[in-house]
Amino acid sequence: MASITKRQNKWQVRIRLSNYPTVTKTFNKKSHALQWARETEIQIEKGLLTTGYDKAEDNLRVVLERYLSEVTPSKKGHKVEGIRLKKLMRDPIAATKFGYLKPSHLIKYRNQRLKEVSASTVKKELNILSHVFETAIKEWDMPINGNPIRQITKPKENKPRDRRLENDEEERLLLSCSQSRNPYLLPFIIVATETTMRRGELLQLERQHLNLNNRTAYLPMTKNGDSRTVPLSTRAIAALNKIPIHISGKVFPVSETALRGLWNRACRRAGINNLHLHDLRHEGTSRLFELGLNIMEVSTITGHKDLKMLKRYTHLKAQDLALKLG
Repeated sequence: MASITKRQNKWQVRIRLSNYPTVTKTFNKKSHALQWARETEIQIEKGLLTTGYDKAEDNLRVVLERYLSEVTPSKKGHKVEGIRLKKLMRDPIAATKFGYLKPSHLIKYRNQRLKEVSASTVKKELNILSHVFETAIKEWDMPINGNPIRQITKPKENKPRDRRLENDEEERLLLSCSQSRNPYLLPFIIVATETTMRRGELLQLERQHLNLNNRTAYLPMTKNGDSRTVPLSTRAIAALNKIPIHISGKVFPVSETALRGLWNRACRRAGINNLHLHDLRHEGTSRLFELGLNIMEVSTITGHKDLKMLKRYTHLKAQDLALKLG
C-alpha cells in the first residue's frame, strides 16, 4: 500500500508491497502524488514496472532518508550516524539526483567540508555515503553506474591525539568534578581513567555486570562487536562504591548530552584547555604501559582489536628498554 507524507512543502510517496522493493517518489502537488501512487501500484501488480523504474531520479536526500529509515537503526552507532545523515540531507549536494551524482560532485563536497571540519570527520561522512551507494546497488536494485566514492581520494586520518594530563591537571580536574551537583561525574572520570573504558561503554554499564568481589566489570557489547571483561583497580572500586544506586540499573544514569555539558563546565572551572573526555582513555592506556603491562595484556583491558593502534604507546617504554640494553 502507498503512504503519502508531506515533507518541506513537498509530497513523498512510499509504496511497500511484498516481494518487491520499496518505491519512493516526491511531488510538488498532492494530487500528482496520489495519481502516481495509484498508477504505480497497478503497474507493479500487473508486473509492468521493472525494479529499476526511475528511482535514480530521486534526489540524494530521498535516498538518505530511506537509508536512515531502513539501514541505520540496525547499527550500533545509529545515533551518531543519524546525526551525520541529517547533516548530509541539509547540504546542497542532497538536492542532486542520486543517479546523476558523479565523482566531481563528491570532490566538491569533500573540499568544502575540509574547510569546515576535520579530515577524520569528512572521511567518516564519505564512508557513510559509500555504503549508501553500495546498499542502493546491492540491496535496492537501483540503476546507477557504480559507486562514485570509489573514484575519489578520501582525506588522510588526522594524527592521533596524544594529550595527557599534565602537572596538577588531574588534581584540579577531580576537584572541579567534586564541586559538580551531579554525583555521577567524579566517579565517572575516575573509573574512565582507571579502566580505559569508552564513554559509551561506561554509560551502558549496568550494576548487574559489576562483580566487585572479583574486581571486574563485564561489557556484553562493545564498539568492536565483542564482549569484554575489564579488571577494576582498587581506586576504581572505591569510586564505584560511592555511586548512588539508580532505579534504572545503570551505573552512570547520565545522557551523552548531559555528560558533555558536565565535562565542559568541569574543565572550565579547573582552567583546563584542550582536554577531551576521550583523552582519559589515552591517559589510562598510557598508565597501563607505564605499570609494565605488555601489549597483549593492555589490549585485553582496552579492547583494541588492532594492535597497531597500541604501537604508538611503545615510546613510553623506551627508557625501560634503554636500561635493559645496559
